[in-house]
Amino acid sequence: MKHQCYLLMALFLFAVIPFGLSQTSDTLPVMVKTIADKYNQTVFGKNVLVFDETMNMAEIQLLIDSIHACQTSENSEFSPNRYALLFKSGTYHLNIRVGYYMHIMGLGNSPENVVIIGSVTAVSIRAGIRTGHVLTNFWRTVENLTIVPTVDSTNIWAVSQAAPLRRVYVKGNLKLYDGASSGGFMANCKVDGVVMSGSQQQWFSRNSHIKTWNGGVWNMVYVGVTNAPQENWPDQPVTTINKTPMVREKPYWIYNKGNYALKLPALKKNTRGVDWAVSNQTVRTVSIDEFYMAKPDVDNAVSINKALNKGKHILFTPGIYTLSESIKIKRSGTIVVGMGMATLIPENGNKAIDVSDVDEVTIAGLIIDAAKITSETLMQVGEAGAKKNHQAKPTFLFDVFFRVGGAHEGSAVTCLVINSNHVFVDHVWLWRADHGNGVGWTKNKGASGLIVNGHTVTIYGLFNEHFQEYQTIWNGEKGRVYFYQSEMPYDPPSNEAWKHGSIKGYASYKVNDAVKDHQAWGVGVYGFFNTPLVVDQAIETPLAVENKFYHKVLLLLGWNKETTTIIKSIINGKGGGVDTDIRKRMMK
Repeated sequence: MKHQCYLLMALFLFAVIPFGLSQTSDTLPVMVKTIADKYNQTVFGKNVLVFDETMNMAEIQLLIDSIHACQTSENSEFSPNRYALLFKSGTYHLNIRVGYYMHIMGLGNSPENVVIIGSVTAVSIRAGIRTGHVLTNFWRTVENLTIVPTVDSTNIWAVSQAAPLRRVYVKGNLKLYDGASSGGFMANCKVDGVVMSGSQQQWFSRNSHIKTWNGGVWNMVYVGVTNAPQENWPDQPVTTINKTPMVREKPYWIYNKGNYALKLPALKKNTRGVDWAVSNQTVRTVSIDEFYMAKPDVDNAVSINKALNKGKHILFTPGIYTLSESIKIKRSGTIVVGMGMATLIPENGNKAIDVSDVDEVTIAGLIIDAAKITSETLMQVGEAGAKKNHQAKPTFLFDVFFRVGGAHEGSAVTCLVINSNHVFVDHVWLWRADHGNGVGWTKNKGASGLIVNGHTVTIYGLFNEHFQEYQTIWNGEKGRVYFYQSEMPYDPPSNEAWKHGSIKGYASYKVNDAVKDHQAWGVGVYGFFNTPLVVDQAIETPLAVENKFYHKVLLLLGWNKETTTIIKSIINGKGGGVDTDIRKRMMK
């Protein structure tokens, strides 16, 4: 595959040398920096490319193809490379293939200001060969643009976790599979044609407009989606909630009259469909001058905290940031956003991000990796025992992804702890790695992905997988979860090693026995085990909230062939179990 990358780079450099560039290196990051320098896009630093419609389309196409080729190689799933491709308002004739750690972003006030005629796709390809599945098509995103697909009027976005579509308008059909596929997220999107989910095992859609949706395998959840399918559970795996109770859309970048700014949408209540077609929507503009622009070859926790203490917001440009101490967010209204899948690694057992119990913090677009020295918590929102009421100015987390192992050996007791009240999470994936580097029961240790202690916490799209005890622990009152995807750990060595008291295994979703008010919709729990195991239940709750879990699905995906593996019940010993004979159960 390296030869293919170098060939594409050579073709690209051959194409641009007549424009006055010199070939300084055969490595992709240097090539990208060269092209960025050519277009004088120095404000964001390296690995952020900004295009406008007056540029040479063939040249842009070669560059994108070169990046994609190297971001779909054998080793690119855990590559250190990060890229953001930004498009100013205009029309582009391009076929943009999106690989690992590629962030494609329009810079218009509306998605209709940036039009891609061709495609913006993620498909089943690795090292130039079609794999027949997209089960590991992770860590990529497309935002704030219009796609006019030219092949069969269909755009393919075949992904699994951590690959969101936001503020995207597809003037045609949208296909969400290319072989086996397992999970996805879309919000504030419009599709003029048919959404074809095909083999997509589960999918969460929020505040979108579609013409029609075809298909559904295990767990398809629609919240505030115009023309969403009708519920017919369990005959069809569909959960439809007419309106989104409360949400704020993810901030988005714009370019206008020579200036960059971040648009921060306002809270909205009881909504359906997209908000960018509404002329009177309330959006706050935050100039780029109000941000400290962090760069991975320059900045560390000390410089970033210094900027925060001066009242700056933070923009993490593409790259990997090793943090010797926690990023401390102490000021109400602070915005911390990543571009190009920026990645934070706390190296000394510290947290990556530590948020005080303050109003209206916004954190978006980051990957947080555990390091070899175990962190108790990778990210904390609010101090322990937080009591303040943030109902009028809630904190929002958007597209924040956690990894324990995979990229490298690392451990964390818990990835995300939410202590503050009135916090919203809009798409999160908490992943203890089942493959990659540093993977094993005694290597990448992690007890739980998520612990919620705060009250009135809402999550839209909770993906939480493979941790060694409870995946999710919910201690706060009035919690709301819309869509849950969770695989239990693959690798417990035995039931003796994976139990608590007399209970075999751990439920995926645990609500504290004292909780009186908790609701969840579209709850999927799955088991794939490398050794024979018995698990008593998938969901564990107090009786007071047992009937507030709506539309539950339990599956046994794989097992040791020599001995029967059993998950004995869906919730609290009820709903039936799964084994090698009955692999799927659905329960209202």
